[in-house]
Amino acid sequence: MSRKYKFNEKDGAYFISFATVFWIDVFTRIEYFNIIINSLDYCRKNKGMIIFGYCIMPSHIHLIFRSDNGKPSELIRDFKGFTSRNLLKAIQENNQESRKEWMLWMFKKAGDKNSNVKEYQFWQQNNQPVEIWSLKVFEQKLNYIHQNPVESGFVIEPWEWKYSSARNYCDDFDEVLKIDVNL
Repeated sequence: MSRKYKFNEKDGAYFISFATVFWIDVFTRIEYFNIIINSLDYCRKNKGMIIFGYCIMPSHIHLIFRSDNGKPSELIRDFKGFTSRNLLKAIQENNQESRKEWMLWMFKKAGDKNSNVKEYQFWQQNNQPVEIWSLKVFEQKLNYIHQNPVESGFVIEPWEWKYSSARNYCDDFDEVLKIDVNL
């Protein structure tokens, strides 16, 4: 892996994206979104994650964050591990999930290809963190995050996407997840 994609500055802010294996559209049900939102909120309140921006799309998540304790790699590792276990359990136990067998088969297929995985692999392993080294880079990445649902054709305006920090930057919308607005 290139040095470009590592958490080199342990106290720095980073833009990061991570996707489900095979880009499976998992985040189509409120209960799956809530697992991510609750996990981010827990990390923010208990694990030193400072969140500046986020967007949860059907198959991936974008995040601008900083680790208050200087351990961004460990923070993301723990977040992905916890959410993968909980999301897999939620899918397995969801009797309303019409794609349950197919999704579990795909997660198993991905897990079989990875010697580090015991059974199911939920998240792709690559994160490709990009250090936020200037206000201009921050604004570019935040705009990219907020425009993602617009570019995908889900909404007309960024703040219309419920699971995005674009709502936090507007006065008239209820936020789903509290963020930290100061770099």
